[in-house]
Amino acid sequence: MFKEIFDNVREKKPLIHSITNYVTINDCANIVLACGASPIMAESPDESAQITSLCDGLNLNMGMPTAQKTEAMLLSARAASRKNIPTVLDPVGVGASSMRKNTAKLLIDGFDMAVIKGNSSEIKTLALGINGNRGVDADFDGGEDVTALAKSFAKRTKSVVVVTGAADTVTDGERVYLIRNGCEMMSRITGSGCMLSRLICAFVSANPDNVLVSTAAAVCAMGLAGETAFERMNDKDGNASFRNYLIDAVFNMDGDTLEKGAKYEIK
Repeated sequence: MFKEIFDNVREKKPLIHSITNYVTINDCANIVLACGASPIMAESPDESAQITSLCDGLNLNMGMPTAQKTEAMLLSARAASRKNIPTVLDPVGVGASSMRKNTAKLLIDGFDMAVIKGNSSEIKTLALGINGNRGVDADFDGGEDVTALAKSFAKRTKSVVVVTGAADTVTDGERVYLIRNGCEMMSRITGSGCMLSRLICAFVSANPDNVLVSTAAAVCAMGLAGETAFERMNDKDGNASFRNYLIDAVFNMDGDTLEKGAKYEIK
């Protein structure tokens, strides 16, 4: 099934509109290109909705928020909802400020989110309204508590929810994929999570009728790429080399490789 999902991305080449942060914008564009999709990025409220209406998927990243970017996100989310364009929300550091929490609430309550992806702290903040998250770092990891919280939040939002961690959880509120691809080195680069949300958006946009499986496939693909990148490293390589190898691994991956290398169980 994952092979078909990935093959569809390569064949359909979906156009992905991302409103993102400047820390990871280049890597995010490149990961979209690497998987076979096409990136476009427009954050001006004067054009963001129009750009969204031309695209196959919308990815909203809440890192480095500004008033203008928030307005563009809301306008783009409205345009996507009207045209049934799948939207992936990445609530980066949502517990770090009132601005981020308020923006996330407006997006989740007001518009259709196909996927909401975050680490455990971010999802806990959204689901329970807990304050004090210092930013993008997770403060508790996998297990039954995370799974239960993710399922409950997915049911409430009618979205597929992804909780990243040592093991990644993907759920639509009923079925749960517990994914064990990846490596520790992925936490040593800035942007692995941001790149993952773009990959999810590309996979879902090419397979809009199968959001749960497409999301799980993208999470497995990203983790598998991390494993491949780490295996390629030598004793002179560091995190910058790993980042490049990670993108290369997605570029060189195909559906068969993903199908064979995916490590998951369904609960």
